[in-house]
Amino acid sequence: MELNLYNTLSRKKEVFTPIKDTVKIYSCGPTVYSFAHIGNFRAYVFMDTLRRVLKYNGYKLKHAMNITDVGHLESDADEGEDKIAKAAKKENKDPYEIANFYTNIFLRDFDRLNIDRPEIICKATEHIKEMIEYVEDIVKNGYGYETSRGIYFDISKLDKYPILQDRKVDEQIAGARVEVDKEKKNPEDFAIWIKAPKTHIMKWESPWGLSYPGWHIECSAMSTKYLGEEFDIHTGGIDHIPTHHENEIAQSKGRCGKVPAKFWMHCNFLTVDGGKMSKSLGNIYTLDTISEKGIDAVAYKLFCFSSHYRNKLNFTFEGLEAANTSLIRLREGYQKHLNGNEEIENKEINELEEKFHKAINDDLNMPIAMSIVWDIIKNNRKSKKFAKLLLKFDEVLGLKIGEETKKQEIELPEEIIKLVEERKKARQDKNWELSDELRDKIQEKGYIIKDTKNNMSIEKKK
Repeated sequence: MELNLYNTLSRKKEVFTPIKDTVKIYSCGPTVYSFAHIGNFRAYVFMDTLRRVLKYNGYKLKHAMNITDVGHLESDADEGEDKIAKAAKKENKDPYEIANFYTNIFLRDFDRLNIDRPEIICKATEHIKEMIEYVEDIVKNGYGYETSRGIYFDISKLDKYPILQDRKVDEQIAGARVEVDKEKKNPEDFAIWIKAPKTHIMKWESPWGLSYPGWHIECSAMSTKYLGEEFDIHTGGIDHIPTHHENEIAQSKGRCGKVPAKFWMHCNFLTVDGGKMSKSLGNIYTLDTISEKGIDAVAYKLFCFSSHYRNKLNFTFEGLEAANTSLIRLREGYQKHLNGNEEIENKEINELEEKFHKAINDDLNMPIAMSIVWDIIKNNRKSKKFAKLLLKFDEVLGLKIGEETKKQEIELPEEIIKLVEERKKARQDKNWELSDELRDKIQEKGYIIKDTKNNMSIEKKK
């Protein structure tokens, strides 16, 4: 069955055929200066789905993802401090300590979301030599020049810039903001290597003195090292298109004359309550935020499947809680089929599998794929064949369908435990007035009591 993927480079869906037998992918990873939020993770859920769909279609993968632990300035336009260095000052820690801490948290969250890890995870700081060589090649080819601040890429030497967006070089330069650095030949020239001030901690010896890499050069150098000058797919968020990915392409053309990836695929934004997610608005949510509310992290992945990856997705906690309820029903539905004994014809199973395969091969259309999954879950005929098919679909979904859902245990403070025990005794003594007083007291302290026929349950207020 044909696999069709939307290519930002051509602005249309194309039939995917790999350059060689193994599909080579490069994905832009995190800048590890803080906790990754759920908006960041939408792009990695998309990346995970792409990996799983390719595997479902029988392809072997060689996939590299970078960890930016140096060089990403506050602005994508080569301005401000290095984000890692700024975080280090704020937390009064060594930049490497900051980067390692947030890298480990990021990979922990990867696993919580059941994201299939790329075969290669590469850190920028471990590839300084490759980056210096890449910059030297660009300069040698006449595409780079030196200023007092660093080495810049000369975009006027390109036949077209940008190429992921439908604009011309002259229009790009004419429409550029006034640039602070007067040594630049063109306002939109970007730094590929930056000379370090004396106070800058993360810096390395280079042909241009103590310095550090520009943000864009790391991806070009590492993708070339692990995947070659040309590979199959490059992924990232839609925010990477106008600057980071355009500059990656420019660097590659300046070094070897080639556009590095055949397919460029981008995931759209996650909005919050219809607006932008930002620290200033106080609406940055992490997987820890989700976990604190007693919601399975994997439910966020199911929530992402409610919209196509190329469409904006609006996040609300009501929507996430609904996804969590759906995840429970999904797993319970699988268990019912697993214990079922009805015989289903192979023809029906094959038809369902073909529909699912067609949906995922239509540019990863997960909303349609999930509708087929729900048709099976809701089927009144309970069959082990359906259960087996659901497990096969879960190779793409990664929702851990086969897991039995367990209620998350919360750790109660001693004060609350004591009040709960007092209330139990009051109920046993049929002292309803005291029972109600204790319930209200528990609620004032941030916990909700729910009485059942034979017992009671307690949960933290959301």
